Amino acid sequence: MEQIHLPFESIEQMFKRVFRSLKPRTAVPEFSVQFYPYAGLNSTIRMDAGHRQVRVRLSDLLHPAPARVQEALAVILISKLYRKRSPDSAESVYRDWTISPAILQLAKDTRRVRGRKQMRHPRGKVHDLDALFAELNLRFFDAGLRKPVLGWSPGKSRQMLGHYDSAHDAIVISRVFDQSEIPRYLLEYVLYHEMLHVKYPTEMRRQRRCVHTPEFKAQERLFPRFEEANRVLKNL
Repeated sequence: MEQIHLPFESIEQMFKRVFRSLKPRTAVPEFSVQFYPYAGLNSTIRMDAGHRQVRVRLSDLLHPAPARVQEALAVILISKLYRKRSPDSAESVYRDWTISPAILQLAKDTRRVRGRKQMRHPRGKVHDLDALFAELNLRFFDAGLRKPVLGWSPGKSRQMLGHYDSAHDAIVISRVFDQSEIPRYLLEYVLYHEMLHVKYPTEMRRQRRCVHTPEFKAQERLFPRFEEANRVLKNL
């Protein structure tokens, strides 16, 4: 993506210029761009019903970002507004900035300070995550894995079955598993998977974030009912 950021150009003027380059035959709407104290690198874009004004909210972490990064994000957001795929060049510029060690750490620290972790007590109606963690820790990690904060999700999500949040050092498991009719081994597998994220943090490999490293995948397969659990969870 060619960078043509102009001296003394405001963020709104930059968005208008990018809009003209992407939609040369469309009347340029007014842009209202605000840097907002999100908990992470969130950005949103909305157009009013009359297609006359576009409201953009950018994470305030982007305020000191290089002009080329802000411009790349403008390309991505405006493309998204029209449900078009953004150019690879813009994606690359923005991605390379977000995955730099300094920005990754800044985003993580900001999420820890600003974000609130939505989770319930680890002792559910049927299962106790603290007790299950201790059991799995002994079986698979020789009781050597440090314990993060544990809790059930507020709702019974079937999309997000579990996740490890490194910023808050917390494992959250969907309450869909806190039911007697759900086989226990499925809960064990999901929690075991998230425990592996504690042991094997996300790494940067070849300029890409590697969430599931080869070491992670190898140990995950040590779960006795690995294949069966994955097959059942896909249909849950």
